[in-house]
Amino acid sequence: MLKLDMNLPTRNDFDQIVIDRTPIIDVRAPIEFEKGSFPGAVNLPIMDDQDRKVIGTCYKQVGREAAIAMGFKLVSGDIKQNRIMAWNEELNNHPDSIVMCFRGGMRSKITQGWIHESGIHKPLRLEGGYKAFRNHLINATLPENIPMKPIVLGGNTGVGKTILLKQLANAIDLEGLANHRGSSFGGFITPQPSQIAFENALAYELITQKYLGHKQLILELESRNIGKNMLPAPFLEYMSSAEIVSIVLPIETRVEITWQEYVVEALANYTKTFAESGEINWKSDMRNNLMKIKRKLGGDRLQYVLGLFDHACQSTTLDEHKHWIQYLLTTYYDPMYDYQKSKWSRKEVFEGSPEEALQFFTS
Repeated sequence: MLKLDMNLPTRNDFDQIVIDRTPIIDVRAPIEFEKGSFPGAVNLPIMDDQDRKVIGTCYKQVGREAAIAMGFKLVSGDIKQNRIMAWNEELNNHPDSIVMCFRGGMRSKITQGWIHESGIHKPLRLEGGYKAFRNHLINATLPENIPMKPIVLGGNTGVGKTILLKQLANAIDLEGLANHRGSSFGGFITPQPSQIAFENALAYELITQKYLGHKQLILELESRNIGKNMLPAPFLEYMSSAEIVSIVLPIETRVEITWQEYVVEALANYTKTFAESGEINWKSDMRNNLMKIKRKLGGDRLQYVLGLFDHACQSTTLDEHKHWIQYLLTTYYDPMYDYQKSKWSRKEVFEGSPEEALQFFTS
């Protein structure tokens, strides 16, 4: 059994880890990693899910020393050597990586010790592990720990709010973090992050913005849910105090922006991912998305927009899709936005085009 060196070096400068985007070797079991980890973390577990379960049962029934002995028995020989090789390979690619387990205890200490013994790398260990770092990030989303003044971007669907956000250094793209555009049509081919991973990514952005010294933080006006991800309640409270900058564009331009993103770019992504079946999968997903708004849209309007969509799919030009897009924008999304806007208690400080808003923010 390895005689652990309890004095191997650690790190607990959590903010600096965030700012530097320090890579993390997460040695927790895959089932733990899937629930949520940190940006830039890679899962190279010391034990797989089954071993973790067996050792946990042993710990409860027999005790700590027996569980540790069983752990060394399960992770030995070729298994141990393969794990060490994987850790060293990751450290070859990212020499500044730090080692992390749940509480900064046995798993990361053993991992660190074995890597040190191999004589190739001398990684640091995350003090307090996942739990301490996670608590630090939760605190970063509390209003009292966010010094920047919040400003939210409002505007009808299709005015290019996300495009504008990406041009601003002092902005956080919440939909980008959630990998979802917030509406029934907002999903991407790739899945959304777990709730914990989403919250951790948000905290990373908040800490980074704080470090950069910006006085204002620009966000898109969102409801609590962005797809399956939810904004933390304290962060929603922070956003509730924000003033609003409203983006306006003519309907023709909004249709063009929406068509480019949801038809042209989406079809290209589907084709890249699914090859010959890409177009079929895209059509199926779009029809399913339309069905999601059946209750709010109403049966007659749903059938009408489905007819426009089917006609466009049979056309030789993608431009035909602009008809059902304009219909949805003007008869569904615009009235819904107008209703929500009528309930605002926020102060609107500016209204204009994306170009005018960019000048407003940067002047």
